[in-house]
Amino acid sequence: MIDKLKGIEDRYADLERRLSDPAVIGNNREYAQLARERSQLEDVATAVRGYRTLLEEIAGHRAILEGDDAELRELARGELPAMQKRQAALEDRLRELMAPRDPNDERNVVLEIRAGTGGEEASLFASELYRMYSRYAERQRWKIEALSLSTTGLGGFKEVVALVTGRGAYSRLKFEGGVHRVQRVPATEASGRIHTSAVTVAVMPEADEVEVNINEEKDLRIDVMRASGPGGQSVNTTDSAVRITHLPSGMVIVCRDEKSQHKNKARALKILRARLLELAHAEQDAKTAETRRSMVGTGDRSERIRTYNFPQSRVTDHRVNLTLHQLDQVLDGAIDPLIDALATAEQAAALGV
Repeated sequence: MIDKLKGIEDRYADLERRLSDPAVIGNNREYAQLARERSQLEDVATAVRGYRTLLEEIAGHRAILEGDDAELRELARGELPAMQKRQAALEDRLRELMAPRDPNDERNVVLEIRAGTGGEEASLFASELYRMYSRYAERQRWKIEALSLSTTGLGGFKEVVALVTGRGAYSRLKFEGGVHRVQRVPATEASGRIHTSAVTVAVMPEADEVEVNINEEKDLRIDVMRASGPGGQSVNTTDSAVRITHLPSGMVIVCRDEKSQHKNKARALKILRARLLELAHAEQDAKTAETRRSMVGTGDRSERIRTYNFPQSRVTDHRVNLTLHQLDQVLDGAIDPLIDALATAEQAAALGV
């Protein structure tokens, strides 16, 4: 393991050197790639340096045990067990850090939430899930911004696309992709019968502009439309809505939330880049061949990763068979227990445990 640790130290030092090179700083693509690699190695490099320092201290104490000073020998003998315990803990930590990692873990996230089976009830729960992730982002000190929003008359969301910005956002939120099932009595249900609805969530790493090459002239058809919505100052009088069609893939993105055509175009391009990056990763690696379509499924109630049961105040994640009777807290953003369990399972799989 020592040789591997030395290699990590050397690579991290090389990255720091290259990132201060003016030639690299002037190359946006290379700089972004190297900066991301440095960010991914930062925690393990710090742990390696601490581990190396500790080994040197242990070696020094063992040398004292071979010396003639009885008082120093007794002191070293008393300190060694605690140091060896720290060594074992650091070695466990290094094994975790060096386990295969998702290269996208440090990226920002493009989060898509869509109402599935269940009509208006599904739309209402989609809005509650968006609030849950917004509260979780606040707890993590991340920023969340709605890029595209389609509402219903009763305050639900047919669809919301948001950008979550913050270190490690993808490493935590990537487990949220899939179908979320809700079981409760709708406010409009006079008989008190429990309904089951579904909401789909897609989690995509945000793409850097330098990573996804889009030729706007050849690859895109950009249509400007009059924004639709409730009557108001400019929503019905300016052609601010933007629809972008990516001709090679057929993807269509529509943004109409901003009054500025320029801002809507920028938001639509951000969503498009994230989807194209995900598609590229799926094509490159068979292990990640679950494309966005398969990740969210059809929105049917049976394709669920998690169930939110209101009558029992219960949340169950079916992937790790974890049940929490803390529905209110979870919907208020306290989803770390669920994410921690999923992250632990992923790490155990990576380590072959």
